[in-house]
Amino acid sequence: MPDSRKPATFVEPMECLSVSKPPEGPQWLWELKWDGYRAVAVKGSTVKLYSRNHKSLDKKFPYLAEALSELPNETVVDGEIVALDDQGRPNFNLLQNFISEADRIRYFIFDVLHHKGRDLTGLTLVERRKLLDALKISSPRIKISDYVEADSSVLLEGAKEQHLEGIIGKRKDSRYEAGTRTGSWIKYRLNLGQEFVVGGFTPGPHGLDAIIVGYYRGKDLIYVARTRNGFVPASRQRLFERLKSLTTSDCPFVNLPETRKARWGEALTADKMKKCVWVRPEIVAQLEFLEWTDADHLRHSRFVGLREDRAARMVVKEQAESPPR
Repeated sequence: MPDSRKPATFVEPMECLSVSKPPEGPQWLWELKWDGYRAVAVKGSTVKLYSRNHKSLDKKFPYLAEALSELPNETVVDGEIVALDDQGRPNFNLLQNFISEADRIRYFIFDVLHHKGRDLTGLTLVERRKLLDALKISSPRIKISDYVEADSSVLLEGAKEQHLEGIIGKRKDSRYEAGTRTGSWIKYRLNLGQEFVVGGFTPGPHGLDAIIVGYYRGKDLIYVARTRNGFVPASRQRLFERLKSLTTSDCPFVNLPETRKARWGEALTADKMKKCVWVRPEIVAQLEFLEWTDADHLRHSRFVGLREDRAARMVVKEQAESPPR
């Protein structure tokens, strides 16, 4: 019989649907939501580590690629690169300083997509988890992510106590649908937050005072906030160094200038835009915020960190939907 095994290659990660309430029922498995970089590891003759938009992470995290060399040949796993604080909790700010905090970096594997040349994406989650749980990797840098089959409220209470970002639910019968967001995997956030594209900044101490951010609606970049909270001098300086090489004379936001007064904060009018420095929309930042306003702006937004694993064009507005049945 011909050999049906196939070489391991990059698989675009399956996405989670944001929900306004965790679904109920015995058909769901529950995991903690890790606050890090999504990463796919491919073990052929060597290990390749990729971000979710297929950019190489080998040089940034060579010690993870080395630790993953224990994977069987022709195997692909999906997981999250996380920095742990002194209490063992994921900390995205620490991950931003991964060079100086390398001893805190871990790779949590939560799915196996290809195993010893066999494509597993057509199997159910339960079947894939059995193969994943059987993987043996001795390095303390590599962890197999735990899950629970209890009611979501059990894990949710633990996430609240540990001040974590939220929980992930996955249907037991779900196949791995690469690059899609079908609702078979869901995420429930304890705080509001998502990724936004940086389209400009206002100058200030250490290079910048605030960043100007938005999301894509089709081909249009929609302005939602000027954010100055969450920075320290060092992070302001680092971000300014990244942005100053991207400056442009053109405002990338289609809904600027604003003409009517904003309910929360001042509107970004044509006069105020004269103080802005525009940049090519290539950098993605993670923000937390209190709520969306009626004007589609962010209220009380705070900078958390940069996302190196997300392409700017993929950033859209995340809206929590009703839980799937």
